[in-house]
Amino acid sequence: MRILVVEDDAGIASGLRTNLQQRGYAVDVCDGVASAWSALRAERFDAVLLDLGLADGDGGELLRRLRLSPDAAGASATALPDPSTPVLIVTARDQVHQRIAGLDLGADDYLPKPFDVDELDARLRALLRRAAGRSSPTIRHGDIELDPATRVVRQGGSAVEMSPREFSVLLVLLEARGRVLSRQQIEERLYSWDAAIESNAVEVHIHHLRRKLGSACIQTMRGVGYFMPQEVSP
Repeated sequence: MRILVVEDDAGIASGLRTNLQQRGYAVDVCDGVASAWSALRAERFDAVLLDLGLADGDGGELLRRLRLSPDAAGASATALPDPSTPVLIVTARDQVHQRIAGLDLGADDYLPKPFDVDELDARLRALLRRAAGRSSPTIRHGDIELDPATRVVRQGGSAVEMSPREFSVLLVLLEARGRVLSRQQIEERLYSWDAAIESNAVEVHIHHLRRKLGSACIQTMRGVGYFMPQEVSP
């Protein structure tokens, strides 16, 4: 899953990037309101970690602007951010009235600094789970079960060994099951701006997943992309 960190403290931003990348997230960092707004217009993010005290403005105004943004469906000439993007405020403002104000602005969650990274990760997983319309912490599809918390995949009750990137590709496809995703859409969910991407990386990961889980688990729509069917063929 791809996360945008909006934080103007370089040390905190670097620490968040490192810790979240170690947990399997693709992470991009912006240090202000203007750069974050440009990023949200240009890219799709699964969630935003938002500091409130930014050098060029208040993060709350960025959140307000995001939530008031019109639905980008059908927009072509002008890129628009997705107003439903989950936002977790991460800030030193820890008074009760400040938390209430942040949530009332449209934040999905609020975590005061300092915080434990494991708690941050758990809150992110909960945000992503709700955004995907799931109540269960695990994802089941036929005989495949994926646990985002432990990053373990089981098939028929047996653990299936996965590389971090294979796990991420499978998670993206499972969350979108029934919908076809192009290679570019998959790459956008997996790689941050500074990541080096080999031209056939997605194809290689899908080849490995088919070998491990069965060739029918991921299907190809020629010339369009890849998908996991809503129902698994017997």
